[in-house]
Amino acid sequence: MRTMLKSKIHRARVTQVDLDYEGSITIDRSLMEASDILPFEGVEVLNVNNGARFSTYAIEGEANSGIIGINGAAARLVAKGDIVLILSYCQVPDDEAISITPSIVRVDSQNRIVEPLPVVPLRGWQREGVGVKEEEKILSTKYEMLNNIKPQNPNDVNGLNLEI
Repeated sequence: MRTMLKSKIHRARVTQVDLDYEGSITIDRSLMEASDILPFEGVEVLNVNNGARFSTYAIEGEANSGIIGINGAAARLVAKGDIVLILSYCQVPDDEAISITPSIVRVDSQNRIVEPLPVVPLRGWQREGVGVKEEEKILSTKYEMLNNIKPQNPNDVNGLNLEI
């Protein structure tokens, strides 16, 4: 068995911190759906600002609210406004590991979906019994699904205006 990345919300901004809440991370429902994270699923949170890493579980926040709330003891590891990466993993048999294509979602400074990160196949790896054309079709289907997520403002990535 191998542990593989299943989902990632890339560079979300913490909008609230609640030390007295029972625990968990509250995530905007639309971000959970886009990244394929279920309520009560275990997640790892990486704080870009201070390097802290911790494990907790996801709970659903209001859809399209932009909420990223760190609750309970983990609230001591973040500050409101910190940038975090939210990851979930899955365990798969060795022979299925190269077929995993993670759902990766980028957000802007208000935690709105900007665009999914491109899915990059594992170079030099190929599923046994699957030809190159079939592999490309599998990956392009997943990428096409992710590309159907429409950004609200594609030029705003974590507060940086990327207009040229």
